[in-house]
Amino acid sequence: MWFFARDPVRDFPFELIPEPLEGGPPGPWALHRGRKKATGSTVSIFVYDVKPGAEDQTQVAKAAFKRLKTLRHPNILAYIDGLETEKCLHVVTEAVTPLGMYLKARVEAGDLKELEISWGLHQIVKALSFLVNDCSLIHNNVCMASVFVDRAGEWKLGGLDYMYSAQGNGEGPPRKGIPELEQYDPPELADSSGRVVKEKWSADMWRLGCLIWEVFNGPLPRAAALRNPGKIPKSLVPHYCELVGANPKVRPNPARFLQNCRAPGGFMSNRFVETNLFLEEIQIKEPTEKQKFFQELSKSLDSFPEDFCRHKVLPQLLTAFEFGSAGAVVLTPLFKVGKFLNAEEYQQKIIPVVVKMFSSTDRAMRIRLLQQMEQFIQYLDEPTVNTQIFPHVVHGFLDTNPAIREQTVKSMLLLAPKLNEANLNVELMKHFARLQAKDDQGPIRCNTTVCLGKIGSYLSASTRHRVLTSAFSRATKDPFAPSRVAGVLGFAATHNLYSMNDCAHKILPVLCSLTVDPEKSVRDQAFKAIRSFLSKLESVSEDPTQLAEVEKDVHAASSPGMGGAAASWAGWAVTGVSSLTSKLIRAHPTATPAETNVPQRPMPEGHWETQEEDKDTAEDNSAADRWDDEDWGSLEQEAESVLAQQEDWSAGGQAGHAGQVSSRDHKSPESDWSSWEAEGSWDQGWQEQSSPERPPEGTRMASEYNWGVPEPNDKGDPFSSLSARPSAQPALPFQPRPHSWGEDSWEGLETDSRQAKAELARKKREERRREMEAKRAEKKAAKGPMKLGARKLD
Repeated sequence: MWFFARDPVRDFPFELIPEPLEGGPPGPWALHRGRKKATGSTVSIFVYDVKPGAEDQTQVAKAAFKRLKTLRHPNILAYIDGLETEKCLHVVTEAVTPLGMYLKARVEAGDLKELEISWGLHQIVKALSFLVNDCSLIHNNVCMASVFVDRAGEWKLGGLDYMYSAQGNGEGPPRKGIPELEQYDPPELADSSGRVVKEKWSADMWRLGCLIWEVFNGPLPRAAALRNPGKIPKSLVPHYCELVGANPKVRPNPARFLQNCRAPGGFMSNRFVETNLFLEEIQIKEPTEKQKFFQELSKSLDSFPEDFCRHKVLPQLLTAFEFGSAGAVVLTPLFKVGKFLNAEEYQQKIIPVVVKMFSSTDRAMRIRLLQQMEQFIQYLDEPTVNTQIFPHVVHGFLDTNPAIREQTVKSMLLLAPKLNEANLNVELMKHFARLQAKDDQGPIRCNTTVCLGKIGSYLSASTRHRVLTSAFSRATKDPFAPSRVAGVLGFAATHNLYSMNDCAHKILPVLCSLTVDPEKSVRDQAFKAIRSFLSKLESVSEDPTQLAEVEKDVHAASSPGMGGAAASWAGWAVTGVSSLTSKLIRAHPTATPAETNVPQRPMPEGHWETQEEDKDTAEDNSAADRWDDEDWGSLEQEAESVLAQQEDWSAGGQAGHAGQVSSRDHKSPESDWSSWEAEGSWDQGWQEQSSPERPPEGTRMASEYNWGVPEPNDKGDPFSSLSARPSAQPALPFQPRPHSWGEDSWEGLETDSRQAKAELARKKREERRREMEAKRAEKKAAKGPMKLGARKLD
């Protein structure tokens, strides 16, 4: 039977990269980068090869191995694992870089700041204080080569090879035998008489002075160079001179040196050092202290090193949120630190915290998340947004705090591109409809309209056709003037999403009514929009072949690219209107739709207002009956007193009359355009309803008048064939028609043809009237509770 000896190096759980790092410690040790075989995490590995005839060096290396293994302090190089064989010593520590190499890279990059150096020296002096005051140990090797820097920029003291006890015990300092290290020895060591009075820390503090000189001026050529401070900051020079003084008795204890440098105006008296000291003791701080610290932290992060923010501040922020009571105050510094992370790190560290924060009921947390959404939205994938974030965000639409409702609306600009079909076209539109119709804050209604205009290109074609025109038309009747401006700009921003028929029959009539708005800003925008839409209509009229190109986006699928040009064409932005929202809310806390100088007509609550037209097709008739069938969710309904004045909304027969009643109830004494009538600028006729809706019953149609010719018995309308609305059949609205556009003649129509068409139209209207009367009779005969939103009947 054969037995094979195990190779301890091969079985070691860490592997090293063969090439040693430059700038490693002088002497027999070689510094390598390495990694753990199981996890791949990076480490540093110090390797010492045992050589014959070097027993003294081997003993020094083994002593250093033992010291590093037993000493534990935050400012001393952290030991992880080790391997000792007859041929070599392997010491595994946290991943570090030699200080000389680190400073050189930072200087070349132009990122080295005195803040980093002040904290680094603070750490080294604190480590020396721990060794000499707590452990009675003399380091005996303080220099640039014995200091290392971890990934967070923290300075660590290593090089424990020549450490010895300060209590004597018959052991003197070990002989180094390396000229590069002996030049850091203090001058009193050359006096072999032993009559020099000194303290146990005197030699290490001299070496600390050498380290400070090297940090600011580069490698120390000789001891005499210490007399010239060089680039050492003025605030540090007095304390530096104490370290390199010829009298070892006056060299300060490390603890006192720290105290002197931390005095007001001292080199280590700055925000960066204070932040680090607080983070080291954050677990024992009071909650109020933590709150104040995190509130002030974000102001200082811009001046802190990037590595420090990523590897030291970020873990503390995540811990404070996860296990502490810091709450919303960690959000601002958290997202500021997140800018330093790459996409993968952001997904691993920040996104899980963000998702958890959205489920919080803390209002401060929610509003800060919404305000900061722009900083992390690009890292959120669509499934996460739709399943874990959007369901919590929509609660903000129903919040009683206006600030949260406003921020929720504005956040939709960022969330809309990532929402699925149901959330965007159904759930979000339901909430937007309620806000635009029912919210008591004018600025929020305005922002809802603005946001809808910006996300219009993301909606599906059917939703755009159903929602946009009605929503912007409703906004133009809002008592809050900026909302009316937003309605006009909404039409302008989404101009490429409307057919030519809609532009002529739905949009221009609404815009024309705003040309006599009491607010000049509304009128100015209305005239601009009218000219733009008329220009499009005229261009297609001149060249009907352009119609396909002009309407290419009308039935196109939702696309983020369609909205960019539209938004810039309209020249608007949410911030342009909403920046004053909080002030407007405070100034007008009860700015309800009732406070208006603009005549209003009642609108079905919870629905986008549809502009009903006088169409005689079956499709239009059936569409008018769908008001009570649409399910927008559990939205608040119109007051019964207003509903009692309305006839059936499905019929639309009494809509005009009901609008006049509502206007009288809601408008103030200064309404009815009184300011314009006083100037005699506008005629009373401009006050009539300009929206295209069915006339009240009993109103005579154009077909019932005789326009200067003998009145026939059937009261035919000679203009019916010209003024009739386009049918549902697909046809070019500007395509030349026989006896009309083609011959440029309005007189070539036969009288019999006109009368036949007028008779057909009148019969359809009569059939429609009988159908509505039958429906009303059925409703009156019905017993039991009525459907939510329906009118109560006797």
